[in-house]
Amino acid sequence: MSNQRTGGGGLAATSLITVLAPMVWGSTYLITTELLPPEKPLLASTLRALPAGLILLLITRQLPRGIWWWRAVVLGVLNIGAFFYFLFLAAYHLPGGVAALMGSVQPMIVLLLGAVLLREKVLPQHIASCVLGAAGIALLVLGPKAGLDGIGVVAGLLGALCMASGIVLVKRWGRPDGVSLLTFTGWQLTVGGLLLLPICLGTETLPDHLTWKNIGGFAYLGLIGALIAYVLWFRGLSRLPALAASFLSFASPLCATVLGYVFLHQSLNAVQLVGAVAVIAAVVIGQPRQKKATATVAQSSPAAAATGAEPSTSPSEGVR
Repeated sequence: MSNQRTGGGGLAATSLITVLAPMVWGSTYLITTELLPPEKPLLASTLRALPAGLILLLITRQLPRGIWWWRAVVLGVLNIGAFFYFLFLAAYHLPGGVAALMGSVQPMIVLLLGAVLLREKVLPQHIASCVLGAAGIALLVLGPKAGLDGIGVVAGLLGALCMASGIVLVKRWGRPDGVSLLTFTGWQLTVGGLLLLPICLGTETLPDHLTWKNIGGFAYLGLIGALIAYVLWFRGLSRLPALAASFLSFASPLCATVLGYVFLHQSLNAVQLVGAVAVIAAVVIGQPRQKKATATVAQSSPAAAATGAEPSTSPSEGVR
């Protein structure tokens, strides 16, 4: 097992790689509205998670053992199953940027849970990043035609709660010794997909037919939006503090807004540009520096030891 401490340059590189995941997730709103069959959030969620998870399990051929059976279920529900459903439900009921705005509360939840469960120190820059990011997203997406919908708002907030809880539990439990990143990702995608499958078949009617556009949209969400994006995301979670990783999710609404401007000819005015700058600043402010990252490792290690987390998955260590 590796015991690699990531320096300042390594932290920056890890953040840049990890942020690709929320940027890809920001495209979910465009893909959902433009390529997928209408009003099928459970079908979209299931086909995004299950095929990707099964592909990874076929590649790695390793199942959970012992306590990791129920932990994999919990993580699969929070990070994939419930989160995907609420994400797509919000995407169907809200404009893309507004749906992403609901997710801006996620770092605030991580901040609170991380302080309690991970003993991560809350710094003034963390609070500033939360406030700045939420304000920036509001400037990006809110307006007289924001189209707020009650179901969409609740779904977006529940999705944020699920993802925040999943981030904190991944950091608290780590990854079992001898289990690869692909295996760990495959467990969660498969659990989430299997959870969604019977609900989808029992509550949604399947489309009469699928167009090539629909197939392309599902393929993109499964291979790029789930398999590749989640491998990058869990890689980043193993190397970054939980709160720093959660701030990277601010890139999702920023990407959704830019894609809406480019492909859907949505407006992008001076106020929105100010919001975009604020979001980028929030992400940068929230990322750890070398000394602070080292301090976080020192603070997190006793907690990990107390909860029985495997040594190979402590925040200070890299991914095999």
